[in-house]
Amino acid sequence: MNVKVKFLGGAGTVTGSRYLLEIDNFKLLVDCGMFQGIKDYRLRNWEEFPVNPAEIDMVILTHAHIDHTGYLPKLVKSGFKGPVYCTNPTLELVKIMLLDSGKLQEEEAAFAQKKGYSKHEKPEPLYTVEDAEKVFPLLNGVDFEEVQSIVPFFDFTFYNAGHILGAAILKLRVKGENQVKKIVFSGDLGRYHDPILNPPARLPFADILFLESTYGDRVSKVRNQEDELALAIRNAYRNGGVAVIPAFAVGRTQLILFYLHRLQQKGKIPNIPIYVDSPMAIDVTNLYKKFNHYHRLKPVLEEEGCNPFSHKNLHYYQSQEASMSLNALRGDAIIISASGMATGGRVMHHLYNRLPNEQDSIIFVGYQAKGTRGRRLLDGEESVRMYGLNVPVKASISYVEGLSAHADQEELVDWAQGFTSKPKMTFLVHGEDEARKSLGEKLKEELDWNSTIPEYLESFMLFEGI
Repeated sequence: MNVKVKFLGGAGTVTGSRYLLEIDNFKLLVDCGMFQGIKDYRLRNWEEFPVNPAEIDMVILTHAHIDHTGYLPKLVKSGFKGPVYCTNPTLELVKIMLLDSGKLQEEEAAFAQKKGYSKHEKPEPLYTVEDAEKVFPLLNGVDFEEVQSIVPFFDFTFYNAGHILGAAILKLRVKGENQVKKIVFSGDLGRYHDPILNPPARLPFADILFLESTYGDRVSKVRNQEDELALAIRNAYRNGGVAVIPAFAVGRTQLILFYLHRLQQKGKIPNIPIYVDSPMAIDVTNLYKKFNHYHRLKPVLEEEGCNPFSHKNLHYYQSQEASMSLNALRGDAIIISASGMATGGRVMHHLYNRLPNEQDSIIFVGYQAKGTRGRRLLDGEESVRMYGLNVPVKASISYVEGLSAHADQEELVDWAQGFTSKPKMTFLVHGEDEARKSLGEKLKEELDWNSTIPEYLESFMLFEGI
C-alpha cells in the first residue's frame, strides 16, 4: 500500500486548508477551506479544482472555520458526492457558517453589479445559499475519541484541539499489509489557558505530522489579555466614541463576550451597552448551551447572573434594520461584528461609518492575514477601499494581543513535545512562510526535529509498500 499527500492549500498561507491523501486509489481530502486575504489567493477559489471532485471519496474536517470548510459547497457543486465527517459541534457550526457564506457571496455579487465595480457584466457568487444546503445531507457528526472505521484500510479518531467549539486534532491509522502507520493533523491548536475551551490533547505517536504554524514566529508577550482589552475599552470610552470590535462569529465573539462581562462585573470597564451585530454569532452562541460538555462554561451558564452570553448590558441584533440603526450611536457603546479580518459581513458598514470619526475606536482581537483590510488598518494605512470608495482612517486603531484562538510558538513547541518519539516527517502548514520558517528553526533547536515546508500543489510520498 502506498500513501501520498498533495497540498491543495494551507501551504504558505493561513487560509485555504486542503490536504489530499491518496491511500492507493482512495482519495481522502482533509479540510476543504476557502482561500482568503490577498487577491492571488482569493482567485484560487475560482480556479478549476486541482483534482476532479467527483473522484474524491471522503472529506474529513478538523473544525468549522471557513478557511477549513468554506469550499465545500463548490466541491459538491463540482461533483463531489462522498461523506463528510466532523465532530458533532462542527456539524452544527458548518451549517450556520456555510449558509452565511453563501448569503454573503450572493449579496456581494449583487452589490458589485449594482455599484458597477466588478469587471464582470453580471458578477456571480462562488456559490449560493442553495449550493450550501446541498452539503448538509453529506455531513456526519461523531464525538471526540470515538474510533471511526468507515473503510477497512484506515480508521480515524478526533481529539480535542481547543481553538473553537468542536475543533479537533485528527489521527489516522493506515493499515497496510505489513504495518500500521499513524498520520496526525493538528488542525488549528488552541491556547493552553483559554477560559472557555479545554487545552489541546496530547498524542504520543505520529509517523507523519501536519502541524499548523499560524503563530509559528510569535510569542505572546501579553500575559493578561483581560487587562489589555479593558485598557482599549476604557480608552474608547474616554474618547467619547463607540468601540467597534471586528470578531469572528465562531469562538472569538464568545471569548470577547466572556471577558467583557467579567470586566463589567469587576468594574474595570463602564457598564455600557454591548451590541452583538452578527446573526451567525447569535446562532453560534446558542450552541454553547447545547454542547456544554465540549467547554468549561457549563456551571457559569447555569448560574443566575453569571452567564456571559445573557445579561442586561448585552443586546443581540438580528435584522439588517437593527444593524443599520447602530450607525446613529454617538458614544458609550461597544459593537461586536464579523468578520474578524474585516473582509466582509456587517462589520463593513460599521467600519465605513466609524473609520472617518476621530472619537471612535476599532479594536482588533485576532490574527489579520496578509492582504486583508484588518492587516492594512493595523499597518497604519491612511485610507482603505470599501464599497468602491476610499474611506479615510481617522478613528483610533488598536490591537489586543493574546486573544487569538491560535497557540503561539511556545505553545506549538510545547504541544509537539507531547510526542514520545519524533515523527518521521513533520509538515509545517497553515502559516505564512516567515512563521513556518521560524517554527521549523525552533523545532530543530528545541527538539532536534527536521521539518518540511511544503509549497502549494506540491506532492510527497509518505509511505511505500506498507
